[in-house]
Amino acid sequence: MKTKAGLEIVERVRSICAGLPEAEELIDGFGHTVMKVRGKTFVMMGESDGPAGLSIKSDKEKQFLLLQQGGYIKTPYIGQHGWISIDKDVEPDWDEIAVLIKEAYLLAAPKRLAKQVLESNR
Repeated sequence: MKTKAGLEIVERVRSICAGLPEAEELIDGFGHTVMKVRGKTFVMMGESDGPAGLSIKSDKEKQFLLLQQGGYIKTPYIGQHGWISIDKDVEPDWDEIAVLIKEAYLLAAPKRLAKQVLESNR
């Protein structure tokens, strides 16, 4: 992520993930900036042919609802597993994205870490 818009996305995602236990930021083999927990990716960010992109792990039910709502698209190549991407033609709703990222973390995290997060939100 090298553009101003891309770096802004990374900074926002970093701040959302800051309180998530064992969340770490890495660069994957495709050059994407990814957020992982215990080796499992729950957020991907990248810039290739156009504006910066943000993809978030989800389940198929949530993906269906988000696609119906608008503002999201099925992530190329991994969308069949529930991943969604922010529609680059729509202004992102960062409050909603923060909730989606935390839900993605809970899907990827081991039960013990997920329980920590759920208990801290009470």
